[in-house]
Order: sequence, then structure tokens, then C-alpha cells
Amino acid sequence: MEKDWLEARLAEGRSIESIAKEARKHPSTVGYWVTKFGLASSHAERHAAKGAPAPEVVIALVEEGLSIQQMAERLGVGATTVRHWLRRYGLTTARARRSAGAEHAQRVVIRECAHHGFTAWIRSGTGGRYRCKRCRSEHVSARRRRVKRLLVEEAGGRCILCGYDRYTGALQFHHLDPSTKSFALSVQGVARSLEKARAEAAKCVLICANCHAEVEAGVATIRL
Repeated sequence: MEKDWLEARLAEGRSIESIAKEARKHPSTVGYWVTKFGLASSHAERHAAKGAPAPEVVIALVEEGLSIQQMAERLGVGATTVRHWLRRYGLTTARARRSAGAEHAQRVVIRECAHHGFTAWIRSGTGGRYRCKRCRSEHVSARRRRVKRLLVEEAGGRCILCGYDRYTGALQFHHLDPSTKSFALSVQGVARSLEKARAEAAKCVLICANCHAEVEAGVATIRL
């Protein structure tokens, strides 16, 4: 963002949210640049958070190259408090990075995600790329649902006892011979490779949650 443009809007008494809407950006992004340019919103004192500084504020101070003591003076808090929030946001000062050497790489950092705003980003493996933690979690959950739907379709798509087929989440896999069970085809089970999940599903029958409970209690019996 351009400093002059942003400064003019703030001089008009505009709020961060109002400017963000005009610029079609997340409010946290605008807040970051306000701090970066050393500007201030007339609404800042009124809406100031009572606890921790926003992630984008701390990021701006880190990128300025300030020491912990300088950050503490800027924020009006103690050095111990600054250290706490640096750890909380997965950040380190320029001095700390230099001390750790050129090979130093943070495992978790705070960055802006196009979908979730400022969030924690996790680095995969040694030297791997960073990815938004929430995006990664949502991707894993979506894959689990896809695998579950595929396994359910391949198993007939309905409960073998009552014919229930309205909701995939209510259908479960029951091992006919518990002694052959390698793992449960629950949330963690469908997170494995598709080949392994299919091999395990082949040992099971598809059954709805209600019928499954009755079978486990001995109230209902599976007859193939």
C-alpha cells in the first residue's frame, strides 16, 4: 500500500475497517501497513486491545529490525512480555536469527493467508515451504471426507441391515473378523493411503451407526 494514500484516508478520520473495505484487503493487512509507515488511526485508542498486540503489529516491529528492548519501549510493555508474544507468534528478532546462523529457520511463523488473514504458518520438513496451518488442516479434513465417500460407494453406499443411505458420516465399517483388524476405519483410518484404507475396508461390511451399536450390543446380527 502507498503511504500517502493511506495517510490521507486516516486524516479523514476513516477507520481501519473502512479503509480495508475500500482497498479490498483484510483489516489486519491495513493495520500492518499503518504500523509499518508509523501512522496512527484516530480510532486506535478507542478500540485498542487490552491484552496482546495484534500479530501484524509485532511482525512490523520485527521487520523493522528492532531489538526486544526497543519493541518493549515502542509497545509500552516489559521485555519479558515482548519475549512471550514473540514465542506465541513464532517470531524471532533479526539479532536472534543472526546469532543462530545462516541455516536458522523457524518452524512456525505468522503470515497473511488469502483465506484466513494473519495465521500461523508451519514449515514442512527441513527446508520445506511454509503453509497456513488452517489451510493445511482443512485440506486434510477434505481428503478424509473424499476417501470416506469413495470407500462407502465401493461398499454399496448403504447399511446392509436397514438400507440407510442418507448421510455418509452416519455409515461405518464393521470388521467381520476382529482378529484381522489392522486399524479402525475412523477419522484416522481414512487419513492413511487409499490402498491401505481399501484393503482394510475389504475386511468389513458397511453399516449405519444405529445398527452398528445394536450389533456390538448383541441386539442385531449380521447375516451374509
